[in-house]
Amino acid sequence: MGVRLMVVDDHRLLAEALASALKLRGHRVLAAAAPAAGAADLVIARAPEVCLLGTAAPAEPGIFDPVVKIKRERPQVAVLVLGPVPSPRGIAAAFAAGASGYVRHDERIEGVERAIMKARAGEAAVAPQLLQGAFGELLNPAAQPDDEAQRLLEMLTPREVEVLVRVADGEDTRRIAAGMGIAPSTARTHVQRVLMKLGVGSRLEAAALAARTGLLDRAGPLRGASAGQAPSAGAGGDACPR
Repeated sequence: MGVRLMVVDDHRLLAEALASALKLRGHRVLAAAAPAAGAADLVIARAPEVCLLGTAAPAEPGIFDPVVKIKRERPQVAVLVLGPVPSPRGIAAAFAAGASGYVRHDERIEGVERAIMKARAGEAAVAPQLLQGAFGELLNPAAQPDDEAQRLLEMLTPREVEVLVRVADGEDTRRIAAGMGIAPSTARTHVQRVLMKLGVGSRLEAAALAARTGLLDRAGPLRGASAGQAPSAGAGGDACPR
């Protein structure tokens, strides 16, 4: 007995070709739609037994939000992700969102059909080696960069980032001034602005916060660039007295 299907992919030709091939094999394909941005609402409205949902970037954050929405509104719909050769993290993200399986774009139609039948039966429709890697990623997820570091960096100007890096390296006001080619009073003002923006009361707290969030690692290129710059006699208050 054929399966009530829906094929949704950003690539309309791929979606239509797959839908046609599945129709020839006796399945009832409800729709082949593009783009995938509105896939969730379409699937929720049509309520197929199985949905093949295409994606080009399975590791991109938020890419499986449509799966989450579909499973929340129509938990009986089995969602098969259709995408490129995935990483374990991409597979893990798909399963974490509620997908029933993952089918590669280059899979033969027979393999796609087997995955569809497994998904409808409530089984995991994914190659064993991919499933093993996905479970490993779910059980031992790789550490992700702390978003707080990026947020803090966006609060600071490039010069303030350099000041923070120098503070974390243990430089006092005079060394900061000499290294940056500015007056000590200007360096002191920069330090105070950095402390205020970070919401800390001392240089030690600023250095600890930068280290804890990984901000210093993000600022690595700036550190290298500043280290290679020779102090210059700038105009006005930024000139370092000789």
